[in-house]
Amino acid sequence: MVRPRVVITGVSGITPLANDISNSWKNLLAGESGIAPLTLFDASAYDSRIAGEVKNFVPEDFMPAKQARHMDRFSQFAVVAGSALMRDSGFAITTGNAFDVAVILGVGMGGLHTIEVWHTKLLEAGPGRISPFMIPMLISNMGAGQVSIFTGAKGPNFVTTSACASGVHAIGTAYSEILLNRVTAAVSGGVEATVTPLAVGGFMALKALSTRHNDNPAKASRPFDALRDGFVIGEGAGIVFLENLESARARGAKIYAEVVGYGASGDAYHMTAPREDGEGMARAMHNALREASIPASAVGHINAHATSTRLNDATETRAIKQVFGNHAGKIKISATKSMTGHLLGAAGGIEAVFTALALHDEMIPGTINLENPDPECDLDYMGDGSKHIVCEYAMCNSFGFGGANASLILKKWIG
Repeated sequence: MVRPRVVITGVSGITPLANDISNSWKNLLAGESGIAPLTLFDASAYDSRIAGEVKNFVPEDFMPAKQARHMDRFSQFAVVAGSALMRDSGFAITTGNAFDVAVILGVGMGGLHTIEVWHTKLLEAGPGRISPFMIPMLISNMGAGQVSIFTGAKGPNFVTTSACASGVHAIGTAYSEILLNRVTAAVSGGVEATVTPLAVGGFMALKALSTRHNDNPAKASRPFDALRDGFVIGEGAGIVFLENLESARARGAKIYAEVVGYGASGDAYHMTAPREDGEGMARAMHNALREASIPASAVGHINAHATSTRLNDATETRAIKQVFGNHAGKIKISATKSMTGHLLGAAGGIEAVFTALALHDEMIPGTINLENPDPECDLDYMGDGSKHIVCEYAMCNSFGFGGANASLILKKWIG
């Protein structure tokens, strides 16, 4: 059996920067921040009162109000982004090909907002007042399920849940399904909507969130900066349409990039902290390079995980140095969370979209707020802004609680 090639023929996103991928990308390249005072709930009692919220999102603009009411916010994001993705890809799902289109999304926590709302109702009014839609709304696979329902895709339909690595794991899994000739195409990426009282409170208890910049939110997310004090929680979706190259060529599809490598690993170390030597992160990157069959020196750009936490940024720097050696200092490394915040399970999805666009548009995003570089983080993190740079290969990294590590390698599409 001939191993197929896998290309990206559609991109979509809903982010703190904009409610569509075109404007999100434009604002990202301009160095604008999507982080602002938290509005989705009253955060006055919280030490961290900022977030990367999706702004002015009205689901009823995209679907009937009744359907919107029966979805958690993360599923609404998935459906809206999924619909935009299908338009961008130009792929028509028919009765003849529906079984060959998978929907595989990364979701970190699922419908946490729904859980909070109905737990409060339970305490206030008893079990008889719980909605029959509560369970279908909160389960994490419902984002993928709703995308399948709305698009008609009847191939494999599930989610990957590996904390902040969920999105890249999903894309890697979908890529593998196409390589194995199980499907022709896949909707894949990540989605998350957990800017909620419980999630913010939980991350505060972990001392993971930035608390120093409530009065100047745009300065709060500062990956690789010596004065970073934690990540900024965000929400949104980032989705790609993956397709067998033969299928894409047959229909004359626009191709953003080719997926050529995927690597994953586990730290076997700690619930929330990465191994400080970066061994697990490095192994995921090595695995991706091995599958892509390219030398480390071929990679010109990395969209780093870069959460803006003290331990993660220094560890990822060490891991990159392990993998790339002397070439590490020549790689252009973007920390796009500096502008979006950390979208948790959706992070790898939107960052994979940004990586594909960087190759396609030959523009590498900068990193904002890198004003006092950490001596432990001494690579080229694009602190001087976005630049027009042509490179052949780019990597996207995502690492999560539980020691989950994932790396994706994309290749510039020449045609």
